[in-house]
Amino acid sequence: MNVRMLPLAALLPASLSGLAQSPVDSTAAGRFSLHFQATYIVQWKPGFAATYSGANSLMPEEETRTSVTSTIFVALRAWKGATFCFNPEMAGGSGLSGALGIASSTNGETFRVGDPQPQFYNARLFLRQDIALSSTMEKVEEEANEPACLRPIERISITAGKICLADLFDLNRYSHDPRTQFLSWGLMSNGAWDYAANVRGYTPTIAIELFKGKNEFRYALALLPKEANGATMQWDLALSRAHVFGYTRHFMFKRRPGAVRLLAFHNTAPMGNYLESLANAGPGQVPSIVSDRKNGRTKYGFAFNMEQQLAKDIGMFLRAGWNDGNNETWAFTEIDHTLSGGISLAGRAWHRPSDNMGLAFVLSGLSVPNREYLKNGGEGFMLGDGNLNYGLEQVLEFDYSCQLKPGAIWFSGAYQFVMNPGYNTDRGPVSVFSLRLHLEI
Repeated sequence: MNVRMLPLAALLPASLSGLAQSPVDSTAAGRFSLHFQATYIVQWKPGFAATYSGANSLMPEEETRTSVTSTIFVALRAWKGATFCFNPEMAGGSGLSGALGIASSTNGETFRVGDPQPQFYNARLFLRQDIALSSTMEKVEEEANEPACLRPIERISITAGKICLADLFDLNRYSHDPRTQFLSWGLMSNGAWDYAANVRGYTPTIAIELFKGKNEFRYALALLPKEANGATMQWDLALSRAHVFGYTRHFMFKRRPGAVRLLAFHNTAPMGNYLESLANAGPGQVPSIVSDRKNGRTKYGFAFNMEQQLAKDIGMFLRAGWNDGNNETWAFTEIDHTLSGGISLAGRAWHRPSDNMGLAFVLSGLSVPNREYLKNGGEGFMLGDGNLNYGLEQVLEFDYSCQLKPGAIWFSGAYQFVMNPGYNTDRGPVSVFSLRLHLEI
């Protein structure tokens, strides 16, 4: 997560502040950084019309849910070019209806876990080694998981350990972090990318990045969970694995910065097949994707992502994604193709330069086999209304973020309008109202 935070050294007594200094230095200063974030979100939706509901439906009744996360970011410059990072995290609460019934779920800070009680776990634990390819250096300011340093502009970075793949791939300046930007799952990452992760979004990974001028190349080999949406990872790469390839091109358009990112992924896991589960169920029977799981099944797809500054305080983004949709979703969300975009506006025009206002949309769709599976009463780990009158799921989100204390506290309000939740025209539309308080130091 590339979130800028104030160093904790600013809050420590003078006798201790040297442990977390931020000035660039090749000796003790800049070798250690310590940061913290906490995010609290409350969401409310009124009741909405639904012809029918199933086990994995968004509940049609009025509903209020809250979530909370807190993370400590510890980073240590271990030796030249090497950074060790450790991120203990706590998360609790629930998404609306347990984060079920909407493919582009409404709160990116919640997980599909049954117990809403706060749980402590290790989010990230990794070592990153930079290998210089040139003598030209750039100044890196201290931030989460990054002590201040001088870093080679052209370099190879090798990361090994437990990370979130979205820290490296599918980045976007205007739409990526649900703690400070849009909340919808389909806006924080490309929904068609079934990115490898445990139920909380992290996975053991080996990643290689090449930074060469305006170009960035990435590859990652990551573990997948033993079961769909599971917490336990499969360490036998012969049975399960995820490959991710990424390319980024930075550019200037009319003297304004922009970037284009391309992504391809290929997952192997004991997935169920939609058409086979339908065939095995027989006439009048409800298909079960779980009973049809076999080793060696795959899912692959591609994603496009761009960002462009339009004016000093205005930026836009666009994403598109597709996966083959033959076998079940294994880790992220049940979206087989997607298109999203939006605009972000800083508040300088109304004398609030640190505030931000954004408007974005997400269109999500399913493959034909996936549609037929749900129409016949099948269930995934997020969707399953017992029937399906198919239509594209459509989400429109408006977000306003107000900075209460410079660089430390933000308060946000958001509104989401959801058409065809879970791709079902027999349900909705749904309005979701959110309040978010975010602290980082």
